[in-house]
Amino acid sequence: MMLALAGLASPALAADPVPMIVPAVQVATDALSTPLTSQPNRFETLAAAIAAQDAAVADEATRCLAGAIYFESKGEPFDGQLAVAEVIINRARSGRFPADLCEVVKQHGQFSFVHGGVIPTVDTARASYRTALAIAKVAMVKAWESSASHALYFHARRIAASARWVMVAAIGNHIFYR
Repeated sequence: MMLALAGLASPALAADPVPMIVPAVQVATDALSTPLTSQPNRFETLAAAIAAQDAAVADEATRCLAGAIYFESKGEPFDGQLAVAEVIINRARSGRFPADLCEVVKQHGQFSFVHGGVIPTVDTARASYRTALAIAKVAMVKAWESSASHALYFHARRIAASARWVMVAAIGNHIFYR
C-alpha cells in the first residue's frame, strides 16, 4: 500500500523558529534502549517539534544520525527527513543490523555518502545541518510519529520499486519499505 504525502516544505530552520508548543525535548542517552510505545505527538506540528529542539551540541549517535539525514535528505520535506531517521533507528532496534546508530550509518554498502566507513565532514554552521540535527533529536525521543515509522529500507524514487519489501510510504523523492 502506498501512502503519498504532500509533505511540509523544508526550508532551513529560520532565525525566528515556529513558536514552541511545549518545552524543548531533551535527548536521552538511552533513547534507543527504551521500548517503542505508541504515544501521541507531543507537538502541534512536526515543524514545531523541530523548532523546539535544543541547539546544544549532540552526542555521537545523534551527530551520526544527523549526518545521515543531512546527506540523504536535506532537500526533502521535514516528514521525509524524519522518515530517513526512522529507518536508521528501526535498523538499530531490529536485531538484523548493528545496534549502534553510527554503525548502522557506516555499514558497508548501505548509504552512498559513506566511503570507507567514514561519514563526510559537515559544516555544522549550515542551516540544513542544524535542521537535520533537530530532526535527529525529534526522532530519537519519538517526539513526532513518522508516516514511515515501521520502515527499514528506502531508496530514491528514480530507482525501480522493490518487490522484496512492502512499501509503507512515498515522501518527497524517497520510497520507504518494511
